[in-house]
Amino acid sequence: MNADRPFLRAATAGMAAMAVLASLAASLAAAQPPQHLAAAAPRPAPATAPPAVPDRPAGLVDAPELRAQLTPRRYTTLAAEIGARVQRLTVRDGSSIRSGELLVEFDCSLQQAQLERAQATLTAAEKQLAIQRRLVELNATGRQEQDQAEAELGKTRAEMSQIRVQLGKCRVVAPFGGRVAEQKVREQQFVQPGQPLLEVLDDSVLEVEFIMPSRWMSQVRAGSAVRIAVDETGRDYPAKVQRLGARVDPVSQSVKVVATIDGRPPELVAGMSGRVLVQRLP
Repeated sequence: MNADRPFLRAATAGMAAMAVLASLAASLAAAQPPQHLAAAAPRPAPATAPPAVPDRPAGLVDAPELRAQLTPRRYTTLAAEIGARVQRLTVRDGSSIRSGELLVEFDCSLQQAQLERAQATLTAAEKQLAIQRRLVELNATGRQEQDQAEAELGKTRAEMSQIRVQLGKCRVVAPFGGRVAEQKVREQQFVQPGQPLLEVLDDSVLEVEFIMPSRWMSQVRAGSAVRIAVDETGRDYPAKVQRLGARVDPVSQSVKVVATIDGRPPELVAGMSGRVLVQRLP
């Protein structure tokens, strides 16, 4: 009976190994799909080439949009040249002006009084010179007294010229026609020399200023046509390039361009901004 035990142990171990192999085979069979399902699985579609892009129109390289601003052809800030009180102000913000029109008048009563005094001194100097000349003719005095009288007369005339120049600065006139952009002083206000009075601009011709890449300079030049779409009006207007900047910014590699809008649309005002459409030709 004891002799049969090794044989029973070996048989039991063989049966256990066969059970493990059978379990592994069943797991592999469950992981693989049946042949009829594998044959029915869809296959990935072959890759197709992207559709061909049509060629661009001949001559047109691109049409980029650049930000731009409307600026007046001429503009300046009028400042006081003398220290005085503003006696009269004839314009306000937005007023239309004509070239040579009186804009500001100062109280120059002090300069006027100085001119009258200089005029009286001039009269006395002329009489003194006449007397000295007569005395020289009669040999009653020397030539030196006559020379002193002539010098005094010249000095008085120079003082009068200086006062007249100051009186000429008591009136500020428009240097050109246009409009008043900003009023900086009020009537009865005392101003100092150099103090700003009015900002005026000539809006008869509006210019379009924008920054363009410098590599386009061989394709965009004076006379090139552009269009500007103004944000405030929602419309676009034709314009023509007038000039390019004198130098290129080496950091941004850009250049300033100035164009003028064709005609003078009444709805456009200096300071408006928009987008400029530039057509670059090869």
